[in-house]
Amino acid sequence: MSVSLGILAERYGCELRGEPGTEVDHVVSLQAGGEGGVAFFTDRLFREALKTTAATAVILTAADADTCPVAALVTENPYLIFARIAADLHPPPPVDGAIHATAVVADRCTIPESCQISAGVVIESGVTLGERCYVGPNCVIGSGSVIGSDTRLLAGVLVYHDVRIGDRCLVHSGSVLGSDGFGNAREESGSWVKVPQTGMLILGDDVEIGANCAIDRGAIGDTRICSGARLDNLVHVGHNVSIGHHTAVAGLCGFSGSVHLGDRCMVGGTTAFAGHISVADDVMILGGSTVTGSIRKPGMYGGPGAPAEEVGKWRKNVVRIRQLDDIARRLRRLERKVENTDK
Repeated sequence: MSVSLGILAERYGCELRGEPGTEVDHVVSLQAGGEGGVAFFTDRLFREALKTTAATAVILTAADADTCPVAALVTENPYLIFARIAADLHPPPPVDGAIHATAVVADRCTIPESCQISAGVVIESGVTLGERCYVGPNCVIGSGSVIGSDTRLLAGVLVYHDVRIGDRCLVHSGSVLGSDGFGNAREESGSWVKVPQTGMLILGDDVEIGANCAIDRGAIGDTRICSGARLDNLVHVGHNVSIGHHTAVAGLCGFSGSVHLGDRCMVGGTTAFAGHISVADDVMILGGSTVTGSIRKPGMYGGPGAPAEEVGKWRKNVVRIRQLDDIARRLRRLERKVENTDK
């Protein structure tokens, strides 16, 4: 797809410094450049790359536009505009509206003609798909599940029974949606009795799930991933967890059962959440943190290797930890002075 800079500037409210008729057809890095490529600039570490870029156009702020040697799309939020232009230039493959001969589709399913069902797919009874769904090779959709319009399940996604997925969602390969939560009661003998997981998994609209995520269904109530949420690769979500609207969770995070994570939160990678805690809206948690208690007000929290706390307190404590050796030496000197005084 090729689009003129004039159209892009008008579409996204940018100031164009260059020829409106110049066309771009793909995104590039500043360093790689290339004819027809559009890049973005936000990081001062790449200032030299900006000065020598061979891209056709660069998206950047007004403060940096004077140093740009090529056409510039000037905006207050270059990365956001880059994301939107990249989506224009690199749309997902079109859905071809066909069911592959090797797909197995059970009775009582509702599958519009606009959907694409790829090779090796298994769709169990009572499944309902919205318009223009894409189901990639070797996906399995369990009985009674409902998937909204324009949702894409990439190769090898497993959707268990009675899962609800909204419109325009994207689920990457290898993810498992709606598996049983980890519910077990213990006999006096020490053996385990499985607790049936009778709840559902519900994904809102515009949710993206990364590769190889595991999201459990609810034990009694439901597990919910709210509209606009983003989960990176290798995230585990336990039963009855709720992840808020437009919240983003980086890779390798783990949520124990019944965690409530608020709206618009950002969670760094490898963060672990203890069960049955709540996190307020608009909270940012540093990667590698351990969240063992509820967080009740917005802000930045962290403490890799220790329970999460407000970042300002954690940084002060880190400084004090580095001073411990010096503090210990000073304490020993004071103790010796006290001992000598007593004598």
